[in-house]
Amino acid sequence: METASNFLNIKDVSTAFKINGQYYDAISHINLQVQHDEILAIVGESGCGKSTLATTIMGLHDPAETKISGEVDFEGTDLLKLDEKGYNQFRGAKIGMIFQDPLSALNPLKRIEEQISEVMDYHTDLSAEDKHNRVIELLNQVGIVNPQRTARQFPHELSGGMRQRVIIAIAIACKPDLIIADEPTTALDVTIQAQILDVLRDIQKENHAGIILITHDLGVVAETADRVAVMYAGQIVEQGTAEQVFNTPEHPYTRSLLRSMPQRDNENDDLYVIKGNVPSLQKMPAKGDRFAPRIPWVPAEAHEENPTMHEVAPGHEVRCTCYKHFQFPDEQGSVTV
Repeated sequence: METASNFLNIKDVSTAFKINGQYYDAISHINLQVQHDEILAIVGESGCGKSTLATTIMGLHDPAETKISGEVDFEGTDLLKLDEKGYNQFRGAKIGMIFQDPLSALNPLKRIEEQISEVMDYHTDLSAEDKHNRVIELLNQVGIVNPQRTARQFPHELSGGMRQRVIIAIAIACKPDLIIADEPTTALDVTIQAQILDVLRDIQKENHAGIILITHDLGVVAETADRVAVMYAGQIVEQGTAEQVFNTPEHPYTRSLLRSMPQRDNENDDLYVIKGNVPSLQKMPAKGDRFAPRIPWVPAEAHEENPTMHEVAPGHEVRCTCYKHFQFPDEQGSVTV
């Protein structure tokens, strides 16, 4: 699916962590593309590798404790070949990251204005007055009502929603081409979540940025994303447009995730529960469909020994042939092939 308009191409990327002297893959052979003016959502359960992919792109892993292979081609530069100094030319300037926990991402000893200005100190030669004006502009942009007051405050004086807005302001201070948002609405109430998502959409339109939105909240994805990649156990198991993934899901894991969402028209109060858990890194199977143990009623011969991605429609890909044979135990009639 690679086109000239892709400015981020993730090619066959794997990241392994050292545990007791051995390396175990946290993400395996990831292939993804991001374009300007689009939001790519990466969804999956906790522990499936979503945040590891984000920190791999950002170059935040200790080389002594990780093995990373593949290529992250960002506007013609392979980020994985950069040293720390080279990466720092991209972080903040070209790539911004919205971290999952704003309280731990912010320095408790520095005022908000100083923390937002810091990225501009590194990447611009703006005067003190221009930086101050830019800080106020950014706080306004992310929806903070009294930006002059907030700029003088410390993180502990702000609510969770306001801290998240500050993190977004830091991420977009230099108008990056790519924004990675790692669970940007976690632990926020529904009203604040909606406001944060509106801010992200506005930034996308204004800066023509590409956004990688990492979340486990399918409701957020349905409302926000242009394209969706579903991750399970360190692999992409399905990807396509949001419409394709939500309206015609194919992989058993995608279908199970969607079935576990509360439905307004569902007369049964019981939510569908996906049995089992994501395997730990040390117990990750080297071969076969990693989701197979959680759908034991699907026969072994339905799974590929080395599952690959199959295009089921233009731009819509699914891992393993098991999707052809999958149905839920309570479904009646023949299986769709």
